[in-house]
Amino acid sequence: MGLSFYYAFLVYITAVSAAVGSSFAGSTSTALFPPANATITATDTFFPNASQVGHGGPTPTGDEAAAIATAPAVALVDNVFPLVKPATSDKKPGFDILQHLGNLSPFQSVKSLGLPDASARVPDGCKITQVHLLHRHGARYPTGGSSFAAALHTAATSTGFNTSGPLAFLSTWTYKLGEQTLTPFGRAEMFNLGVGFRVKYGDLLKKATDLPVFRTTSEERMVDSALNFAAGFFGVQSYKDDYHQLIEIDDELGKLNSTLAPWNCPVFHSRVAGFGSAQALKWANIYLVSARERLSPSIQGLVLDIKQLIDMQTLCAYETVALGYSAFCGLFTEEEWKGYEYYVDLHFWYGFGPGAPYASAMGLGWVQELISRLTQTRITNFDSTPVTFPFGQPIYVDATHEIVVSQILTALNFTTLAANGPLPTDRIPPNQTWFANQLVPFGTNLVGQVLSCPASDTPTHIRWILNDAVLHRGIKQRIAEINFEFDCFGNYTTPNPDNIIDGRYPQSAHLM
Repeated sequence: MGLSFYYAFLVYITAVSAAVGSSFAGSTSTALFPPANATITATDTFFPNASQVGHGGPTPTGDEAAAIATAPAVALVDNVFPLVKPATSDKKPGFDILQHLGNLSPFQSVKSLGLPDASARVPDGCKITQVHLLHRHGARYPTGGSSFAAALHTAATSTGFNTSGPLAFLSTWTYKLGEQTLTPFGRAEMFNLGVGFRVKYGDLLKKATDLPVFRTTSEERMVDSALNFAAGFFGVQSYKDDYHQLIEIDDELGKLNSTLAPWNCPVFHSRVAGFGSAQALKWANIYLVSARERLSPSIQGLVLDIKQLIDMQTLCAYETVALGYSAFCGLFTEEEWKGYEYYVDLHFWYGFGPGAPYASAMGLGWVQELISRLTQTRITNFDSTPVTFPFGQPIYVDATHEIVVSQILTALNFTTLAANGPLPTDRIPPNQTWFANQLVPFGTNLVGQVLSCPASDTPTHIRWILNDAVLHRGIKQRIAEINFEFDCFGNYTTPNPDNIIDGRYPQSAHLM
């Protein structure tokens, strides 16, 4: 073959390599669909829509479902198809890693949250008159890159790098994750949540006098979650015409505020907010010691530290919900996965839950809106109108982040969830009650059932269901107890963690 062919082939290979990224350890690999240079020569006239084609066949609709009241039991979500459930390194039977990934766990129903005999089904003799749904977005890509992938990629470019044994796969592993947007599995989670909510509560739509207003925030994964939920709830053909989607600005810098993105809380952006990650790291330095000793001999050229091991466990979670499977999952034992679960529990308890002095204040706005909706009393100091914040809807749906769900749960004062706090950082306590994977997994949903007991059109109380498990009510006088101005704007340092169990700064403490 001539040199011209050789150089042409070399140019081709170089172009392909640039397009797909480097293929050695830790490098980033991406794909774009549709491809950047793709062109479609056919016009829409070649692809008429269903109304133009016609011949749709019979189209009468049936009656609305009300399975939450009519079925003898509530259907539970207990599978994560099409994700592959991984095994631990010690191959313990019956242990499901995907139920121990904290806030990165795929959604599965919780059987009990302190009330083992309670059912989400509407009690006999009662009638549901209204429902309030607060849910998290579906499974997403990480909010940033991987520190482990970056360190691995750097190590792989140096001499002396080698992997073997359980880490042999790292020699060809590439980082394939996107950033922040929903994964295909996350879209399915939201669609299925919408379908399930229609089957359970669709009968309430008969009480509607106008199109409902559902709310979300402006980040892409939030909007996509809301739209996928609506497509499941209303149907893909008509959902855009069946409701109004209110999108509130999600300002991570905290200059603007929304009850679904309550970042306008200066303390939340201060060093006090790092307390949760600091407490969690104390535990990581205990539970991951044996993993570091076991895995370190299998890699040369990179010294594994505790933070990299945490990142490897986190990669197991993100790769599984994005790619369907992750080889990182099988690197750790059952005990180490229980340790990771508790690591996330500590992070949420002290960062966004009952152990965070600002958590209740940040969840307060949504609780105030809830009371406003229930009492039909307008909040005059909130920037909303009757059009964007209507009263009298039979169904309310709000989409938010897991951090906000944790803060709202804390503001609502569900005391059974905080029963065994404060959480220690040197051991996993017995009879634990605060589990991030049960409270704030991908697709987590909190449902407020407004009931009339005995059955009538006059509501008597509200009952809370979190991920299909009944919660003990605890919101009495809660709004008056929370000092928003001090907890969010006060000039204080991190208080003694033993004094915080309800997401508020200790009331006996002085301004520092």
